[in-house]
Order: sequence, then structure tokens, then C-alpha cells
Amino acid sequence: MRTFLLSTALLATLSAAPLPAATPAADWAIAIHGGAGVIERGSLSPEADAAIRADLAKAVDAGAAVLRRGGPSTDAVVAAVAVLEASPWFNAGVGAVFTSAGSIELDAAMMEGEARRAGAVTGVKSTLSPIALARTLMDKGPHVFLAGPATDEYARENGLVQVPNSHFMTERRRRQLDDLRLQNQGAALMPAETRMGTVGAVARDVKGNVAAGTSTGGLTGKAPGRVGDAPLIGAGTLADNRCGAISATGSGEIFIRVRVAASICDAARFGGQPLQKAADMTLAEVGSLGGDGGVIVMGPKGDGLFSFNSAGMYRGRASARSAPEIKVYADE
Repeated sequence: MRTFLLSTALLATLSAAPLPAATPAADWAIAIHGGAGVIERGSLSPEADAAIRADLAKAVDAGAAVLRRGGPSTDAVVAAVAVLEASPWFNAGVGAVFTSAGSIELDAAMMEGEARRAGAVTGVKSTLSPIALARTLMDKGPHVFLAGPATDEYARENGLVQVPNSHFMTERRRRQLDDLRLQNQGAALMPAETRMGTVGAVARDVKGNVAAGTSTGGLTGKAPGRVGDAPLIGAGTLADNRCGAISATGSGEIFIRVRVAASICDAARFGGQPLQKAADMTLAEVGSLGGDGGVIVMGPKGDGLFSFNSAGMYRGRASARSAPEIKVYADE
């Protein structure tokens, strides 16, 4: 109940902001993801499948509601990602994976495509919504990236809701860490296939501005202080009106080496590639290096698309031209 009330308060704050009158339809769009990985048919119980799809739908609806009223893409992204951070089904906020030390460390990034302002945080331990913190940093600065204790201190100074680190912990994730420790029999912990669940959103508003946001708990058993691609601008998160908005999920270390988000943008801007081909080519490069995962991309014209080289990706989208759709498996 506590999680529901806090997340509702956050969304209410966003909804209370004055919104400009919406221009004629067809211009807004949103796409979301809840992580990619070994998500095969039969791997989820019918109850889990239904619950995950319901939370993905809530996130799409939250973002679409902002855009439908003419709100900015940045507000839509925060609204959508905040819903996923509050859901225990994903590796972000509540339900995030444990570090090797048994704590939760959260990362997030936010970027808007008009002026290319950005905010990124890593090592968050007590701020309820890391995406809201990244958004606050983007808006208020003066820096782009904060790490460690400075993140939560900045959040407190700016009035963002604080919770104990235990608020993010779930028994399902604790069991994953215990299982990993048994597998390694006391050796240095290595990442397992339990990283899926990073969340993100990309959106285009009626003014033609795009935005991207990503939030994650990282890898099960990760070393304290480890930073993946999600909070790195140009790796896991990017927004630029000239090419689009990208949010990634997958093998973080390889996504950093490939510069996934920037590579997609560059292939579209300078290589003249259609965004779908640019995304597919970039994910193929990730695969060639032994990595897997996926991206969501929102083009300048509102063409939300997906690309992934894993067995599945939790994903959804909606636009002024199309009804909401939610998908999980690769063959959907």
C-alpha cells in the first residue's frame, strides 16, 4: 500500500502541472520497455504474465495521458517510468536486484531532445523515484551527472521523497542473490541471467520534442559502485530532436563499449539509415561481442519502434494514431 500511495503522489504532482492546449492529433507517441532477456513462452506463469502486462499497460497509459493533453515529452517519460519503478516486477525502484553486499543501488538518466539537456544519477540508495531525481538534476543542474551519496543528498535538498533502502527490497530478488552465491560457492560473484528488468520510456510530444528516460538496479550480485549503461548519456539513454530518443536494456558493459544509443543516432543522422535498420545493426554489433538486450526508439516523426536480440522484451507503445499495445515475447 505504501508503494501505491507514494507513486500516486508522484504522478499527481506531474498531472497537476499546467499543460498547454493540445494541437491536432497524430503527433504524440510513447514507447516503453521493462527489460529484455531470456523471456520465453512458458517461462512465466499465467498470473505473472498478466500482472506484468497490466503494469506495462499502466505505464503506457500514464505517459499517454500526459501527451494526449498536450504535455511535454519529458513529463510523459517520467510519468511512465515512475509507474514501472513502483512495480515489483521490474529491476528498477521497488524490485531492483541486490548488489554483492546485499544492498540496493539504483541508476537513472533523463534527456530531452530540443536543447539536449540531461541529468544522470548512479548509486541512489534512498530516493523513491530515481527517474524523478534525474529529471530534477536535468532541470535544475548545475551538473549533468551525480554519483554515490551526493545523489540522495541532492534529492533531499530538492524535496524528493526519501525511503529506507529496504523499501526497494523484495524476497524474489533476495533469493536470486542467494542462488547466485551458491552457484559461485564463495567465489567472486559474476553476473547471471537475472539482470533483465531495466525500465525506460521514450516519447514525442505535440510540439515535436522527444525525450528519453531509463532507470535500473543493475546486475544481480554486482560490485557496489558498478555503473552500467543506463545512466550513461550516449550508451543507455539519449534524446536528440535531430535523430530521436533511445532507451536501452541489456548487457551493460557491452552496451557501453558499443555506445549503443549514440551509434543508433549517428547511423540515422550521418549514415542516412532508417531508424529501425540503425537499431537492428547496432544490436547485431552488440551480439557479435557476446551481448544481448534491446532498445526502444522514438523517431522525430513519432515512429516508436523496438529492436532486441534476446528471447523477449517487456515492451509497449501508443500514439495518437494507434491504440496501446503490450508485448512480451519475441514472436508477438
